[in-house]
Amino acid sequence: MINRNASGDNLMNLNEIRREYKRSALMENDLIADPLLFFRQWFQECISAEVNEPNAMVLATVSGSKVSARVVLLKELDAKGFVFFTNYDSRKGSELALNPAASLVFFWPELERQVRVEGIVERISEASSDEYFNSRPYESRVSALISPQSRVIPSREFLEDLHSDFISNNSEKNINRPASWGGFVLIPDYIEFWQGRPNRLHDRIVYLKVGDVWEISRLAP
Repeated sequence: MINRNASGDNLMNLNEIRREYKRSALMENDLIADPLLFFRQWFQECISAEVNEPNAMVLATVSGSKVSARVVLLKELDAKGFVFFTNYDSRKGSELALNPAASLVFFWPELERQVRVEGIVERISEASSDEYFNSRPYESRVSALISPQSRVIPSREFLEDLHSDFISNNSEKNINRPASWGGFVLIPDYIEFWQGRPNRLHDRIVYLKVGDVWEISRLAP
C-alpha cells in the first residue's frame, strides 16, 4: 500500500515491512563459556552460509554528548578482542583518542542473527599495524596514504589528482604505513548474541564480564 500526504506525495508505509524469523534458536546448552570463542563459531557459520560481508560491523563512538556510527570491517579476532584499522586522524580515530568507550554491531540477516559488543578500545602495536598494512593490496595502501580521511576536500577531482600524482611519483616498494594509520582492538566487557525467533520472541543471550569471569544471562526480547 502507498499512502499520500496532503500534498499528494507518495509515502512509504513502513509498517507493512515485516519478516517472520524461524531459521534457528539459541539455547543455553548451545553456549560456550568464552564469548569470543562462541562469536568465532557463529562467524564461521556465516562463512559457511556465504553471508554477504560477514565481517562488516557498525562502530559507534562518542564525542561529548554526541554519538556517531559507521560501518567498518573486522580484520582480526584475537584473545583480547575485535581488531579493525583506520586513520587515527579520522573522526572515529579522534573520538576514540578522547573517549575509548565504543560499541560494535554485527547483523547477519541471512542467519537472522545479530551480535552487539561493548568495551574499551586501544591501539594495537605498531608492528601489528605494519604487518597488516603491508598485506593490503597496493591501491588500498595508496589510498591510506593520500586520503585526508574525514576532512573537507574541494572536489572529487582533488582526490583523484592526489592519487594520480602519488602513483606517478612513487613505486610500490616505497609505500610504508603512515604514522597516522593503524589498528585498534575493542576489548569487550559485554557481548550480546541475538537470534531471531517466531512471534518476535527472540533469543537474547548476554555475556557480561565481572572481574575476570564472564557471567551469562538471558534477556527478554
